[in-house]
Amino acid sequence: MQNNYKVGDIAIMKKTHPCGGNEWEITRLGMDIKIKCLKCGHSVMLSRIDFNKKLKKIK
Repeated sequence: MQNNYKVGDIAIMKKTHPCGGNEWEITRLGMDIKIKCLKCGHSVMLSRIDFNKKLKKIK
């Protein structure tokens, strides 16, 4: 998978969030990646490895 993402990019994940949205905004990059659901505003912190496994594409 590509590793060319930056803060502010929109990530589309493979599984949908319980609220029904699958678009997330990247809010923090580092060892871990923090993403925020664009539909409900819930934030999640994932390791880079988990993020890359769950990522479908960058919008």
